[in-house]
Amino acid sequence: MIGRLNHVAIAVPDLEQAATLYRQTLGARVSAAMPQPKHGVSVVFVELGNTKIELLHPLGEDSPIAAFLGRNPAGGIHHICYEVEDILAARDKLKASGARVLGDGEPKIGAHDKPVLFLHPKDFLGTLIELEQA
Repeated sequence: MIGRLNHVAIAVPDLEQAATLYRQTLGARVSAAMPQPKHGVSVVFVELGNTKIELLHPLGEDSPIAAFLGRNPAGGIHHICYEVEDILAARDKLKASGARVLGDGEPKIGAHDKPVLFLHPKDFLGTLIELEQA
């Protein structure tokens, strides 16, 4: 059901410092910061040959990333995103197998302007999983 790894999302306390680390220290191609007010985050994409790293920083105190950084002040991996061909079919198959879809269960438009869903970390080895329609 899952396709390629789309991205690994890392919550960071300082977005510019994190972008500089990837750009200067690791020599990666790094996008400019992009505010995503609907999601409560600012995002920087680190482009790799086979996937992306998504650096996340909260936009305001109500951001889910602010809560994550409150528990993990140094930052850390927030979620892993896999591509799926048909997000509704994937959702239905996962729910039928007992997996919990977060929120109301309906896909939302994610930072890449594609439909996404999140799966409960307790159902996936303690890892928050994002599914993105390919």
